[in-house]
Amino acid sequence: MVGAFIGMLFAVLLQQPLQDAWYRLRRRSAGAVRSLRRKEESGPAWRTFSLGPLQTSALIVEGDGESPISPESVYVHVLDGEVELPSDMVGWRDEITEESERLRAEGRTPLWNGPRYAVESVDISRTAFEEKPEVHLRLRPTDYYTFLAAQQLDRRLPDGTSPRARYLDPDEPMKAPAFLQCSFAVNIAVVTADDMLVVSQRSDRVRMAPGVWNSSVNEGLSRHIDSSGRNAPDLYALARRGMREELSLEPHESSLELLAFVLDTGKRHWSGHFYARLTELRSSDLQARMSRGVADRWEHQTIEYVPFRPAAVARYMLREDRVHRWAPLAPALFHLSLVHAFGRTPVERAEAQVVRRL
Repeated sequence: MVGAFIGMLFAVLLQQPLQDAWYRLRRRSAGAVRSLRRKEESGPAWRTFSLGPLQTSALIVEGDGESPISPESVYVHVLDGEVELPSDMVGWRDEITEESERLRAEGRTPLWNGPRYAVESVDISRTAFEEKPEVHLRLRPTDYYTFLAAQQLDRRLPDGTSPRARYLDPDEPMKAPAFLQCSFAVNIAVVTADDMLVVSQRSDRVRMAPGVWNSSVNEGLSRHIDSSGRNAPDLYALARRGMREELSLEPHESSLELLAFVLDTGKRHWSGHFYARLTELRSSDLQARMSRGVADRWEHQTIEYVPFRPAAVARYMLREDRVHRWAPLAPALFHLSLVHAFGRTPVERAEAQVVRRL
């Protein structure tokens, strides 16, 4: 009986310490195993933008939001010689031409075929002393029909492959032939004087990505409009044209800063991401202005205004009815604009809190 009593006493006294020690040992062992696994992990240096459940194909090639890219650091070169499709893709362009002619014959709106630019390359370097970015954007002439044909990246070619499989390497996203990159545009995050972010929904009438939620302004580079004579196009002038045509904003009504160059790896669309701050116009003023007429009103079917604060914008992007309906380049633009306005640490802290609360 004495032995049993002493055994029970030791069990009671030592049970909790032994359990605590066993728990600490298990936790440390698990941590050591995870640490070993982390050391063995590897991944690509280039990752597309994501925020919690929001996964995009937007690759931020240059720019972090905090430091704008100066206009003097961007060099645009227009090369001679139009882009040519491979022989087994030429027929795809002919199909688009025939479709447009059929629509015209039926008295319906034909497919517009305007002169555009294809991206030959985007080269990034740094200045010798200040290590500021220098961007060399090389363009070639093309047109919209070629762009539409090249957008069929997963269509089967006669040999059973696709343009994506034949010409693109997912491990080297910066490498692609110019005929697959027949799009360069600017995307602009417009913030009103009363701190409201303008968000647009693309019209169901547009051919590319109808109905998705997008940046405040999205404007493609036009060879006819944006190049004067033999001069290369100016990206800031393109951004101001887009703001005037889509939101009826004049150049003197806002500040404008280039934050980044971004590539949509899914569709091979290049973008210059801009942040525009309206100096006097409030959200109500902008709504009133647009009610009196917008040049390209047909491109948008809805305009919404979101409080321009990190947590509010993050919650909006991750809303259940938004998270899977974004144009690929828009979420990265909004994140970079928040970083530019509030700083990286506060923005990332607010975004992390929103993701945890989902």
